[in-house]
Amino acid sequence: MIINETSLLDCTGLFPYRHIGPRSNDLSQMLKEMNLSSLEELVSLVVPKQIRMTEKLKLSPPRSEWDAIQDLRLIASKNQVFRSFIGMGYSDCITPPVVQRNILENPGWYTQYTPYQAEIAQGRLEALLNFQTMMIDFTGLPIANASLLDEGTAAAEAMTMCFAIRGRDPGKAFFVSESCHPQTIAIIRTRAEPLGIQLIIGDHQKLDWKVPLFGVLLQYPATDGIVYPYEEFIARAHSCGALAVVAADLLSLALLKPPGEWGADIVVGNTQRFGVPLGYGGPHAAFFTTKEEFKRQIPGRIVGMSQDLDGNPAIRLALQTREQHIRRDKATSNICTAQVLLAVISSMYAVYHGPSGIRQIAEKIYRFTSILKAGLIRFGYNIGSHIFFDTLSIPLENRQLNQIVEDAKLHRMNLRIINSETLGISLDETTTKNELKILLSLFCKNKNKDLDFIFEKLYSEVRIDLKLFPFRTSSYLTHSVFNSHHSETEMLRYIYRLQSKDLSLTSSMIPLGSCTMKLNATSEMLPITWPEFGRLHPFAPSDQSQGYQVLFQQLETMLAEITGFAAVSLQPNAGSQGEYAGLLVIRKYHQSRGQQNRNVCLIPRSAHGTNPASAAMAGMKIVIIDCDESGNIDLTDLSRKAEEYSKDLAALMVTYPSTHGVFEESILEACSLIHKMGGQVYMDGANMNAQIGLCRPQEFGPDVCHLNLHKTFCIPHGGGGPGIGPIAVSRHLVPYLPGHPMGVGPDENQIGPVSAAPWGSASILPISWMYIVMMGAEGLALATQVALLNANYIAKRLDPYYPVLYRGRNGFVAHECIFDFRKIKESTGIEVEDVAKRLMDYGFHAPTISFPVAGTIMVEPTESESKAELDRFCDAMISIREEIREIESGNADRRINLLKNAPHTAQQVTNSAWSYPYSRERAVFPAPWVRENKFWPSVGRINNVLGDRNLVCSCLIVEDSGSYS
Repeated sequence: MIINETSLLDCTGLFPYRHIGPRSNDLSQMLKEMNLSSLEELVSLVVPKQIRMTEKLKLSPPRSEWDAIQDLRLIASKNQVFRSFIGMGYSDCITPPVVQRNILENPGWYTQYTPYQAEIAQGRLEALLNFQTMMIDFTGLPIANASLLDEGTAAAEAMTMCFAIRGRDPGKAFFVSESCHPQTIAIIRTRAEPLGIQLIIGDHQKLDWKVPLFGVLLQYPATDGIVYPYEEFIARAHSCGALAVVAADLLSLALLKPPGEWGADIVVGNTQRFGVPLGYGGPHAAFFTTKEEFKRQIPGRIVGMSQDLDGNPAIRLALQTREQHIRRDKATSNICTAQVLLAVISSMYAVYHGPSGIRQIAEKIYRFTSILKAGLIRFGYNIGSHIFFDTLSIPLENRQLNQIVEDAKLHRMNLRIINSETLGISLDETTTKNELKILLSLFCKNKNKDLDFIFEKLYSEVRIDLKLFPFRTSSYLTHSVFNSHHSETEMLRYIYRLQSKDLSLTSSMIPLGSCTMKLNATSEMLPITWPEFGRLHPFAPSDQSQGYQVLFQQLETMLAEITGFAAVSLQPNAGSQGEYAGLLVIRKYHQSRGQQNRNVCLIPRSAHGTNPASAAMAGMKIVIIDCDESGNIDLTDLSRKAEEYSKDLAALMVTYPSTHGVFEESILEACSLIHKMGGQVYMDGANMNAQIGLCRPQEFGPDVCHLNLHKTFCIPHGGGGPGIGPIAVSRHLVPYLPGHPMGVGPDENQIGPVSAAPWGSASILPISWMYIVMMGAEGLALATQVALLNANYIAKRLDPYYPVLYRGRNGFVAHECIFDFRKIKESTGIEVEDVAKRLMDYGFHAPTISFPVAGTIMVEPTESESKAELDRFCDAMISIREEIREIESGNADRRINLLKNAPHTAQQVTNSAWSYPYSRERAVFPAPWVRENKFWPSVGRINNVLGDRNLVCSCLIVEDSGSYS
């Protein structure tokens, strides 16, 4: 297949011209420097002939941005934005405009990478520290992480954490209150089954304590709105050796006594109602807090305080919280994705409103709910005397229930049908006085009553009584950050002050291998804040979400065409969730054939760290496959172990192109071997950016793969989340795709849900839809070719200075390349981390360091970077190599040099004292372009060990004078 790249890159009216970085004359020059005549010649040397597509993708031609936006508006218009009073952990809210415009819609915040290079991520890390502080304050527990994917998965993570701590004794079970949200219970079921965890689901008030338990899960307030007094229950659980998990509504904790004050060991929940749009289910940031004694078992990432080399306070990720990469098959979680962008938004919501503002919002909701309850009692309904916050359950006769639901729809309102005899109403921040009156009118049996008079009387007389048990008396959000930025001027300046401390794609390329940090075009991002996508409740009636259904169907069809698979599930809301879901599908397939014994998963040593962790969570036994000297799967070892475990073989997990950055020639043979032994092949799709339009996974052997929409398909990384990891499967696996109790299924064949919402993070799917539609078949294939060219161009330029570790059969790499620094370390003591920090002085984010091979860096430029930017990066790397040569020659000290002291800050070079043996100019202006646009790291090299030994994961340290010990 030959693509006329020149015509596409010269057509300014089509999107590929905007998305792809090099111009047509750049491509010619780059190809010439590599002694190649065309992109097609490069592809023929990189991609094995036997897996190449013979036809182009059956997708529409490339489009202009304007045309695609108009088409998407037509789809969005099919959604009906009703006011949903459904609740169940999701509430409409108000995103402060200053936060929406300057964070959610700002590429300076949504194009950052995960803050592993903390010196150039201090702004985002501060916002996450605010988030953790907020969670600690509200829940009453001292340790918080930097967010998880959603409330349901956070509850499941809590269950597995309890299992790891207390559940290893045979016979112990996990109790789940039936008053938890249905979607949470469903996810708990999904997680528990492959791990062999016994679940007991029932009424916590009638629990038979004779069954030994390792943990319990309670909802606060309960899904039907009741605020139960759980103290005695938790004390009983503790006396039996069980840990107590509470899933709490965050805003309610502004008024209700926090779970940490009445015995909870873990508190989880959703921060969505803190300024994050409903978005038909996501993305939203979950929270997770726990006791000090469990800080090393907490899943996900923790942001903590440390110091830089000059003793200044500095923030970093603490405790090696990417534990799935370290512990691999022994990990208790595969979560490597947080929801950073959404956590930042929710923390800024608290910064903007402050404690008094948050309390006023909570009190308004509680007062409105109290008015609603008083009116219902006046109309003769038996509401009960229980304590509540924002939700009421109303017992009704079946006929009356259906009539009220239909009458509500006439007012464009959705109520929750709890069961055939009970309606639920949940109020929120956006509820108006007029809406409250309409809600009451729906329940008035005598329509001739003077409703206006009754309502106004209720409205003026009903007051809230905060002395009732269990309203909180403890303070929250006391740190100065939550009490200083309440005017828009101050808030705006605070947001931009933090943004200036972070390097994002607005500053330079982010050349991270395996992470595909490409352009997130503005035209792709615009639709996510349209109300037609943003204000839909995930459990709204399906006739109100027809636009979403069209979007889902079209996106699934396009992704199926791109991958060659029969069907796609969009539910997994992270790559890690996609891995997990794909393996559960394989497991279910084997079980359906009566082969429950098939539980062995073969995983190459080069695999992503989440692969073995995901397999372990899916209840599989991991067997590691060796790689040969060229970095490929060792077929001899694979064949031997596949034969050895043939009777129990469930799957092979393989990343393609490999994590070593090459297209392995043996992929067909490897897949055939596994199928011969009765197993399935799972392909990690993290490197799909090297395949689109050139080859399709299904055609060369895999049975299932996940796709990182936050990599290949342009959803931005958001500083470390959100992510989406849908899975694509072959026809024989379609019946087993994830179901959902509030969406589709699950029937007896489907696996249970892996995300809290039926379609995961639905509101950001328009980004990928826009990308595919605007690029079209030709544009997508051209993007893949240019991604291959850009990587090989960098490999060609830098190989004389840093040898490329792995190449394909013809001497080329795929879309990324690994440079070997191990000999440099031997001769100079310079580590890859030193190079990473020195690149900050040149204005660049570091590539991926020491993964998948220790002592190396992995570079992936993507197709969006121009030749000028590629050259700038190469020039920086070459200049750094010359700085290293000064150490090799003895002209620079091995311990005190430009690399070991990097990055250099403005504070250092403006200090009157300068003790380094090189000039200030060389330290901070090492290249001409740096003078023109200097990005200043806000702190120097951070002391990681100090931060782990003295874990501080809240803002309290900032109140000190600057010392940290």
